[in-house]
Order: sequence, then C-alpha cells, then structure tokens
Amino acid sequence: MRIAVILGSTRPGRRSEAVAQWVVNVANARDDASFDLVDLAEFDLPMLDEPMPAIVGQYQHAHTREWASRIASYDGFVFVTPEYNHSFSAALKNAIDYLYAEWNDKAAGFVGIGGTGGLRAVEQLRLVLAELKVATVRTQVAFARGDLQGEPQHHDTLNVMLDELVAWASALRSVRSVAA
Repeated sequence: MRIAVILGSTRPGRRSEAVAQWVVNVANARDDASFDLVDLAEFDLPMLDEPMPAIVGQYQHAHTREWASRIASYDGFVFVTPEYNHSFSAALKNAIDYLYAEWNDKAAGFVGIGGTGGLRAVEQLRLVLAELKVATVRTQVAFARGDLQGEPQHHDTLNVMLDELVAWASALRSVRSVAA
C-alpha cells in the first residue's frame, strides 16, 4: 500500500512544509502502508498546458507524463493544504486538473492549515476530488495558524484519519482492478 502525502502549496516560506513532514514522520511509524512526500514545488507544473482534456489521457508534455506516472503509482493520498482566501491553493488545483484516470478509485484524507484549521479549503477540495472519483475519508486534521507543532490531539486525529484512509484505499484496490 503506497500513500502520497501531497504538499499543496508552492509558496516561498510556506509553513505547510513542516506540517507535511510531520505527517510523513508520524505515518511512516505505522506498518500498514508506506508514505512518500510529494512536493508540488518539485514538479514545477506550468499552468495547465495540455491541449486535450485530462479525461482523454493523451498527455503531450513530458512534465504531465512524469506527474501522471507519479500519481498513478499511489493507492491513496493525504492532502496537506493551507487555506488561501477560503479555498485551497491554485498550485494544487492546477496539479489536480492535469490528470483524471490517475486519481480515479483511490482514497484521500486531509490535513488543513489556516485560521479555521483549513476547513473551508478541505471542503472545497472534497468537491473537486469527488468529480475525479476519489473517495474521501471523514476524519481530518485541522491546524490553526499558530498551532503547527503536532500536539497530542493532532497526532491522535492523524492516526484515526490514516486508519480510515488505509482501509478505504485497500477496499478500492478491487474497484480499480475491475475498472482496468
């Protein structure tokens, strides 16, 4: 079982990087899956530049094929997303929009960061992922702006969310095998 922890911000000086690394560290202490940090800043995707819609799956650019290969290799995702203006970042939306089938029939959990714990960003992200046939788990971790140290309640909530995520990702493997 492979889970990507997707760092949903490319902003210089981003505080979400420390949170994403905390998630990876806690997650990799588990023995039910492997967890990799996927930093959008490392992919440097331009604004969506594919001539065909992602649902067609005919990727023209090397950066899209590399991104598609990486995302396709995972069974599920943890999105670490800051809240920008009551939503998630444009960089994350752009990265999501590049692909379609690579997201399908997989599971996702969320770690939100912001004044209200990133709750509005996560709620909007859930809507987008539903269109891509991603099953989202109920439990989510919410960090207020000044609270990025991974307090005990965050640790406990993260593990509950990861339990749900691994269970759903495991169940969806059979759905993906039928769809293939």
